[in-house]
Amino acid sequence: MTRKLHADFLLIADQINLALKQAISDCGPLPGLRPQRQPLVSVLCRTIAGQQLSVHAARTIWRRVLADRGDTELVDYMLNAGPERLRSCGLSTAKSRTMHEIAQTSQAGRLDPVELKRLPPADRRQRLTAIWGVGPWTADMIGIFYFCDSDVWPENDITVQKTMQKLIGKRRKTTLAAGKFQPHRSLLARYMWKIADASPDSNINIKSSR
Repeated sequence: MTRKLHADFLLIADQINLALKQAISDCGPLPGLRPQRQPLVSVLCRTIAGQQLSVHAARTIWRRVLADRGDTELVDYMLNAGPERLRSCGLSTAKSRTMHEIAQTSQAGRLDPVELKRLPPADRRQRLTAIWGVGPWTADMIGIFYFCDSDVWPENDITVQKTMQKLIGKRRKTTLAAGKFQPHRSLLARYMWKIADASPDSNINIKSSR
């Protein structure tokens, strides 16, 4: 299926321009995404921690958070750790508050991944962005990498937008060009990250979390 999609993408890209087709062709077929087994709260908090940071810095901060948390459940830790304690791990005041809000939302039973999976992507996005500090970019990353939604076009991702714009030319609108790849715009975004060699997947996939 992945190879067929790659072939389909080349046909669609050929209708847009040669540069886009060549860039996607050079990437080759991308592997399919596997559903996350980590708790949604962990993935959300890890994603927030890594925003606007290098991969190395994000991993360092998250390791500090996990070390400080010890054996405490992440939700309990986030609910009880004060801003100063979280700042000592390297988290900003805003990120600390967002993680506290995520933990409160989870404790209230509004972050059940089974329930959220059943929702249409747009409704789930609205549910997530209702949490203070969780913006559209974070919701889109969760949609793509956690719930494996096939048709998310992250308009707020600078790398995706700049890479796409560079390939199709300034006179074309990225949203309209991306629309030609429906219902597989998530894969298109992954191609853009691959082309730019800047996949957010490394910050979102959690190797060690409880």
